[in-house]
Amino acid sequence: MFNWLTNLFVPRRGRGLRPAPHLEAVARHNAFAWPNLAETGAQTHVYSQSPWVFVAINRIAEAAALVPLRVLRLEGERRVEVQNHPLETLLDAPNPYLSRFELIEQTIGMLELTGNAYWFLAGDAAGVPAQIWPLRPDRVSIVPDPLESVKGYLYEIDGQRIPLDPVEVVHFKRWHPANDYYGLSALEAARLAVQSDRAMAQWNYNTFGQDNGVPAGIVSIQGGVSDADYERVKREWRASFGGGQRRTAVLRGEAIQWQNIGLNHNELDFLKGREAHRDAILNIFGIPVGLISHNATEANATVAERQFIERTLWPKLVRLSQKITQELLPFWPGTHQVIFEDIRPTDTQARLEEIRTAYPVLTINEIRQRYFQLPAVTWGEMAVESSVVSSQSSDSGNQPATIKADNTPGEAGHRPYTALSTVPQDTTLKTQDCIDELARWERFTLKRWGQANPRPFEVRALPDELAFEITAELLGADTPEAARAVFHSARERLAGLETP
Repeated sequence: MFNWLTNLFVPRRGRGLRPAPHLEAVARHNAFAWPNLAETGAQTHVYSQSPWVFVAINRIAEAAALVPLRVLRLEGERRVEVQNHPLETLLDAPNPYLSRFELIEQTIGMLELTGNAYWFLAGDAAGVPAQIWPLRPDRVSIVPDPLESVKGYLYEIDGQRIPLDPVEVVHFKRWHPANDYYGLSALEAARLAVQSDRAMAQWNYNTFGQDNGVPAGIVSIQGGVSDADYERVKREWRASFGGGQRRTAVLRGEAIQWQNIGLNHNELDFLKGREAHRDAILNIFGIPVGLISHNATEANATVAERQFIERTLWPKLVRLSQKITQELLPFWPGTHQVIFEDIRPTDTQARLEEIRTAYPVLTINEIRQRYFQLPAVTWGEMAVESSVVSSQSSDSGNQPATIKADNTPGEAGHRPYTALSTVPQDTTLKTQDCIDELARWERFTLKRWGQANPRPFEVRALPDELAFEITAELLGADTPEAARAVFHSARERLAGLETP
């Protein structure tokens, strides 16, 4: 049988397959035997037969595949993004038949389903990965080694056992407390819930699909009847009411009576039982029920989505990125790191408070790097408190906030204009007043760009939080164009605020 993988494993010397080291010493796969299913392929069969397993794995895999991936170059404590790194190019088109989305989706899906995922790296003439082919975990066996832990891998296909070197395979796996070589699938922990749910679904199908809802029971024939009559009663009863999945007994007696011995759906608490199995399966896979429940409120769904991203999806992305960093990036020179974009929700107010708290102890450059991922500037070695001066009114607080500019010269004779509002303001947001004041602030900043000791700017209408955000972002602006971009972004945020 032809298989496209047979073209990938090219013999080293053109004289057949390489001899596999220690073919007899292959690490045994985790036992995964389900009723009426062979061990090989049992997990994939469950995925295709259990709706909740399918939903859980599909949600995780597709969500992970949507997250952008970046390559960073490490320069001491700094991390600088590398544009168009060869690894990014490779992942965007791992092979002629897969996209990056499909590769990540398949990898995360296999990890959740089997606890293992494998990439085969096909190299070019220089030995650098040129293609990535995901391998089916049920076809991969690990060859152990007493010194190196893993001597190699065996890939079984079309009756052949193809040996692979460790450098050719990237093995992603989940932690398994009882196995040194293979990962533990979440499906193992959900085994009983999945089996029970499938049994209930099958019982429901047998009840309504095959036997038309006829309950199980006993037919009792009381009194003496001949053998011919006895057989006739059984045939007629089974022809009318019997079925392959019914538990129907026929007994001799003087008269024929029916006794119901079955349980209906209400007595079995059928719907609640299936809901309990659904919740157990989804919880094991880390899917909050609020994401799929039709009774969930908007608040519950929002909380569920946040929990899913922070506690389920993000750890899986970190596992994947660190393994790629460890196994793939050494093929290219330099010190690099692979990370997925941090999609975890952030609390804007808490972040602003954290930045405020850091003002007395961190320099401008440290704040630029830590909170805005911006490079250092020559004028950023002083603490923020010494460069951002705010004056407060000494009376009841009804006067507008006075905002002063940074007096430290910047690069090329320019210095960014920064401001911070500290005086309590009227909480009523008047959108047009804010828009007008934002335009005045922008003209004020650009007109005095590069001047020393400009007069203070008074913030009257803008909310404190927005004024502080503009101030913090202006710390990272070292050109008038960058300052214009700050005010453009502020207008967009202002447009999203609700007016009373």
